[in-house]
Amino acid sequence: MDIMIFKDCEAVAEAGAQVVRNLLAEKPAAVLGMATGNTPIRMYKKLIADCENKTLSFKDVTTFNLDEYHGISPRDPKSYRAYMQKELFDHIDIDSSNTHLPACAKGEDHRVLSHQYEALIEAKGGIDLQILGLGQNGHIGFNEPTSSLGSRTRIKTLTRGTLNDNRQYFDDDDAQPHLAITMGIATILEARRIMLLATGEGKADAVRQFVEGPVSAICPASALQFHNDVIVLLDEPAASSLAYRGYYERVREQKIYLADQLKEG
Repeated sequence: MDIMIFKDCEAVAEAGAQVVRNLLAEKPAAVLGMATGNTPIRMYKKLIADCENKTLSFKDVTTFNLDEYHGISPRDPKSYRAYMQKELFDHIDIDSSNTHLPACAKGEDHRVLSHQYEALIEAKGGIDLQILGLGQNGHIGFNEPTSSLGSRTRIKTLTRGTLNDNRQYFDDDDAQPHLAITMGIATILEARRIMLLATGEGKADAVRQFVEGPVSAICPASALQFHNDVIVLLDEPAASSLAYRGYYERVREQKIYLADQLKEG
């Protein structure tokens, strides 16, 4: 893992946006794995600004979102489809037919739909960069604690903690879905590169557990330790519980040193 610590959430957003810019400069038709939640919004705003300034284009990009609530209409303003339209897709030059979210209406066979979503990702050549947020309980996507580290796209029951975190977006408890369809952990790990953003002191314990703790289904994000190309972008509060913070900063300095040596050579 490449652990990068920044002074604040704005700097995290800029660093994340730069990773996306670099990828699209190299591969304009990249496949991006997208995340929802509060954390990526600042990064999305920077990418929108780039498109408005004509310095970045998403016209050949394909996207796959991590998850969606079960039984919710894509036209529902609380859906993750509505979130992506509002926070990103409606403001960039992406072809809407190239934007994909898992979906499962009430009464539909989630097993069939999950398999179809996995097959579509494979048909598009796999995900080049998977963007992740981090739940306070260590979940990635809606892979809650105890999720199988070998899991594929499927329906998951949301924990009480996740429901409490997301309650602010719903008018009442009855309207809040308790199920979601999500990429599995094994699905996420198949991305060629993974970028996780975490900000705020509320994420500090989860960051410490997934970076420095044992790999465990109790902390689903810890499975990222198995991947060979993971960028972790943290602000100061989110990094505050890391025991080896000084080492991560030193590693970063040495990587910059090696990169400079290659340029000079």
